Amino acid sequence: MRSSSGQHFIALDHLRALAAFMVVAWHFLHFDNGTPVPFEGAPALFPLALFDEGHTGVALFMVLSGYLFAKLLNGKAISYPAFFWNRFIRLAPLLLVTFTLVGIERNLRGDNFLDYLSSLYRGLVYPVWPNGGWSVTTEIHFYIALPLLLYISRYSRLLPMGIVLVAIFLRFYFYQTHGEVQSLAYWTIIGRIDQFILGMVAFLYSKQLAKNTTFLFLVFTVFAGFWWWFDFTGGFFFRPKYPSPSAVWIWIPTFEGLAYAALIVWYDAKEIDSSTVVSRILCRLGEYSYSIYLLHVFVVFKVARYIDRNIMDISNFYIALIWAIAFFFAMMIPGYLSFRFIESPFLKLRLKYAKEPKKSRTTTALGDA
Repeated sequence: MRSSSGQHFIALDHLRALAAFMVVAWHFLHFDNGTPVPFEGAPALFPLALFDEGHTGVALFMVLSGYLFAKLLNGKAISYPAFFWNRFIRLAPLLLVTFTLVGIERNLRGDNFLDYLSSLYRGLVYPVWPNGGWSVTTEIHFYIALPLLLYISRYSRLLPMGIVLVAIFLRFYFYQTHGEVQSLAYWTIIGRIDQFILGMVAFLYSKQLAKNTTFLFLVFTVFAGFWWWFDFTGGFFFRPKYPSPSAVWIWIPTFEGLAYAALIVWYDAKEIDSSTVVSRILCRLGEYSYSIYLLHVFVVFKVARYIDRNIMDISNFYIALIWAIAFFFAMMIPGYLSFRFIESPFLKLRLKYAKEPKKSRTTTALGDA
């Protein structure tokens, strides 16, 4: 979490590492068909359901984005051309490398290359980019909306919550007309906008919220309990099928946004010793999280399958989770190489896009008075 201004937010790096691990664990444990760990049931230790349903880590990424940009840009004058340029050079290089590698892989399988190129073009609007790139599409849509969100938040900190209500209504309408809303809630900005906005609002009220530790702890405990129930009753794919006809998906994006906002506010308020080994490792994992997120898909299923077939049975959730942790730390190596040689060279081209607004003479005079 190093911005173009040189600020480094250690706590947010730690949480980025957590979000990346949740997604990696989800893929490692289940592939896309419930192997090596079956989808049935839920871990007895109920907070671990957040890893058994690790797809929710994407929501943590989204809330972090909203929180971070509110933290960086609140009350500042912003050059949006420079802002969009910085986001482009931050995301595009590794994304293009990933697209190229996926294209080569699919071409070797005999897939139609023109169809693949068409999907990349459509991915600017629809969630079809591979290797988790669909979530980058959602981020891009958020960046487009960000100027409006910042503008209205200057009139009222709670005004952006009106957009959350609109999103909930749209999901309700989609559910009424299509009989399901999971596909819209999970894969598109109509679901994810709640999480970006709640991250922004959480920062704006962070001083007040951080004081109420008991309330924040209660919110996150209820959230973990919800995911245990959700996991136990079928989870992402079997409530009772995918996409799910359950109305709970109208509310899940909002619930995720509230809970992760509480977690971020609580953790960001803590005084973290950046000199400890654990903290430094988590910072590195957070720094490499974008690389790990996009690149792990190339190998995670193959590694889990190899371990399950050739080393030991990992159909037990707890055993598989230990292996997932080991795999995640092993991903630090390609994560470092990707960050060092693909991402970092372009970060040198970033522009400063936010600065404190100039005070008028009247304001200065009143301040002096």
